[in-house]
Amino acid sequence: MRSLALGGALAVATPTFGGTRRDDVARRIRGRTFPSVFQAWNKADHLKDEPELATAARHDLVFHAPEFFGLRWEGASRGLATRFRPDSVEPARSRREELLKLNPNLILIAEIRYRDAPANFLPKDHPWWMRKAGKVVAGWDEGRYLQLDFSNRDYRAHVAAQARAAVETGVVDGVMLDWWRDDEDRFALAKAIREAIGEDALILANANDRTTPRTAPFINGYFMECTRSHTAKDWERIAATLSWAEANLREPRINCLETWFHSSRQDLHLMRATTALALTHSDGYCLFSDPNPLPTPDHLHDWYAFWNKGLGKPKGPGKKREDGAFLREFERGFALYNPMGNREVTAEFAEPLTSRATGQRAEAHRIPACDGDILLRDGA
Repeated sequence: MRSLALGGALAVATPTFGGTRRDDVARRIRGRTFPSVFQAWNKADHLKDEPELATAARHDLVFHAPEFFGLRWEGASRGLATRFRPDSVEPARSRREELLKLNPNLILIAEIRYRDAPANFLPKDHPWWMRKAGKVVAGWDEGRYLQLDFSNRDYRAHVAAQARAAVETGVVDGVMLDWWRDDEDRFALAKAIREAIGEDALILANANDRTTPRTAPFINGYFMECTRSHTAKDWERIAATLSWAEANLREPRINCLETWFHSSRQDLHLMRATTALALTHSDGYCLFSDPNPLPTPDHLHDWYAFWNKGLGKPKGPGKKREDGAFLREFERGFALYNPMGNREVTAEFAEPLTSRATGQRAEAHRIPACDGDILLRDGA
């Protein structure tokens, strides 16, 4: 199999990488039960006495830098590397095995940086930094990262080579690309990465609450980092994007929905609404976390008892009720989502169900607007 040459055309046979065979990845995605939660870089940090891997394995999908999985780029500058240090690969594979023993359905994704990076990512004078008026451009307002010039064809080829290197180790099932949207340069990048990693490895892209029809054929899932969730229109847009992604992205799909708290991690109605929205509108993953503007690391979160397994697998798609709420039946109960802007609804069932939100066991349950619930049968 020919390696990727910088600036050259990509010519590869269809690769078969350890840990990324389509049947194995699809089996793990299908094999999980619900609710299903993901970890975006940083952990559930309130579980102080729990081992790191046990906390990670509570989630059904984890994406993080390659270093989290034990991989170490070769050379002085991570941004110039095209392979991992050989002495890091076997320990990283062992770490993967430990995680999969804890959660056999876990999906592992390595972020590949292409849009911005810390200042030591490349030599200071390297041409792959994005410059305006001779100065390197800042990555974003509150961050300390610097922008990279992915309009550069050679750099896009290099990013694809890094993605291939990550997948080829057998440590991860695919790659994650941040700051995603549809434009010519990202289309070229997505195409190059898909060619580099083959048909079976996964690509997860952070499109926030936008759709990306042009690059959809290359992408298996959105990381929906929803920075806007204060209005009914926001929640409508989030639901519409999630539904679109479930219908239009590449299979197997791994859509990941995240919202942030408004006041604190105890905004439990928002956590439940996010979880129930994911459950009724997708077969994807959910997360409720700290907002990025906080001075602490992004995406830290609690693990909520509401997220513990119990529903089993879905019995069919979710449906919109006449009262404006959404209901979906699972093997062991129901998920109910009541959007912001709707009125309080009462859901009646033919059997007593236990509410995860209230602990009440009854045939009728009231759900306020901008809230959700998991309603379980006996024994669930």
